[in-house]
Amino acid sequence: MDPESVGKAATGLLEAYATRVPVAPLTETFPDVSLESAYAVQRAQVERWVADGAVIKGHKVGLTSAVMQRQLGVDQPDYGHLLDTMFHTDGAPIDAGRFVQPRIEPEIAFVLGRPLAGPGVTAADAAAAVDFVLPALEIIDSRIADWRITLPDTVADNASSGGVVLGTTPVRPDGLDLSLTGCLLHRGGELVQTGAGGAVLGSPLNALIWLANVLGPMGVTLEAGHVVLPGSLTAAVPVAAGDTVTAAFAGIGTVTARFRGEGS
Repeated sequence: MDPESVGKAATGLLEAYATRVPVAPLTETFPDVSLESAYAVQRAQVERWVADGAVIKGHKVGLTSAVMQRQLGVDQPDYGHLLDTMFHTDGAPIDAGRFVQPRIEPEIAFVLGRPLAGPGVTAADAAAAVDFVLPALEIIDSRIADWRITLPDTVADNASSGGVVLGTTPVRPDGLDLSLTGCLLHRGGELVQTGAGGAVLGSPLNALIWLANVLGPMGVTLEAGHVVLPGSLTAAVPVAAGDTVTAAFAGIGTVTARFRGEGS
């Protein structure tokens, strides 16, 4: 994609945020879109949000589990940016109308206590950089019609980011085997998914390592205090106004997202 096409693609996605009307897959509108140009489209949107006053608060790694890769028809992880405007309070009402076609997934969020930059980040480096973990729910959303996405489509769309709900029970990861951490996901009181940390590239820590080593050569450091979402422990579940979703993580705690409709 040339710079003009990157700008047009970014503008189209930004308009989809504003109107809640999804756009056709970028891979149909811009047949020459590559993974590199898709990340350029993502960065163009992030630059617009930051220019409008938003603050980068971390990153997300997506498509880290085999079940999510199968669900969305892709074959490798991706990453997106987390802005302060995306965060919601545990248990507080969330306006479902701000999203286009939301789904939700449980994740173990890392909060960094020191900067982390690749290349060459090891498991020891990543573990030492983590201050604590939190139970989390990520609201994924797509500005691409009907979730008809390829990898470049979701990358351009900020890795299909929508929102984040963090729990309020920080837990030191010392002694936790995150690969064995189990999760139960309930929607409306019904158990809808189960999973474990091993679904995330073998361990959520591996997703943090991957992210640091991918971003490092671009000159991007994962900053102290930033949140990193490493990927979902289960398949994503659709949500709508009136839904209450709770994720319970063994040894870490619970987090709840409540979705309300207009006027409720």
